[in-house]
Amino acid sequence: MGSCVRRSILEGVGSYLPARILSNADLSRIVDTSDEWIVERTGIRERRIAAEGETTGHLAIAAARNALADARIDAGEIDLIILATSTPDNTFPATATQVQAALGITRGAAFDLQAVCSGFVYALTVADSLLQGGQGTTALVIGSETFSRILDWNDRTTCVLFGDGAGAVVMRAGEGKGTIADRGILASRIRSDGRYADKLYVDGGPSSTKTVGHLRMEGREVFKHAVINIAGVMEETILAAGLKPSDIDWFVPHQANKRILEGTAKRLGVPESRVVITLDKHGNTSAASIPLALDTAVKDGRIKRGDLVLMEAMGGGFTWGAALLRW
Repeated sequence: MGSCVRRSILEGVGSYLPARILSNADLSRIVDTSDEWIVERTGIRERRIAAEGETTGHLAIAAARNALADARIDAGEIDLIILATSTPDNTFPATATQVQAALGITRGAAFDLQAVCSGFVYALTVADSLLQGGQGTTALVIGSETFSRILDWNDRTTCVLFGDGAGAVVMRAGEGKGTIADRGILASRIRSDGRYADKLYVDGGPSSTKTVGHLRMEGREVFKHAVINIAGVMEETILAAGLKPSDIDWFVPHQANKRILEGTAKRLGVPESRVVITLDKHGNTSAASIPLALDTAVKDGRIKRGDLVLMEAMGGGFTWGAALLRW
């Protein structure tokens, strides 16, 4: 028998993509690569690139407005904004405060969260904890990135992987019975291991080089750790909710690489038909990739009210995590 508990319920989702599409064919004119090579190794066919003067903040504001409209919630009701990003508009203030101002919100709190590609799962987990702790009743959780600004466009191993975009969800504290039938976040787990920082990082920063720097990655090493770490934290999260992998209706993973998605799903025994993949159209949009994929699957009718949805990600740090919710 469950007792009355506070649950963080996802009331709406929205996203925003820059207008410019950069295809693999376009990339082959910039670096020595080909559509066939990129598709075979990553599953990516195209990605979006932010326009000149279009920032992470602009993308985040647009996604937030779309999520608020979807949730039918007025911006004035928002108590908390958490923006997951590795590409903020400025060193400070937090880009989240710009979103807050643009939406006309003058109360509550707004801050950025930095966990690279795991940022959205981390932000969901933090928002869930704050809502459960009574720090407000309604939160806006956003993942927004302009990775095109930190790519080395001469490095064909990394510049083909990433894209720009934003996704957002509106979360509202509600009452549940403390059972797996409740709507909202049922369980989440976040992890990190800083020993592997040199496998995926940016070679710059205010305190070290006084520059923004470029993304650097050892792809094979990241892949090796990704499948093991992600599968482990997914199993842990499912178990924490008292469920098993076969109970999950939809698996919404971070869109990093098709091989990682396939490897992780196979390890958990999740059929490919239940995996939401937007990688081919978006590329890796870091913290924005999960909410972008979620929005796609909700809007096209795949994810329905009451479905069990499992999200997972791994990013530089290494950071990784998973969140299980009932939509």
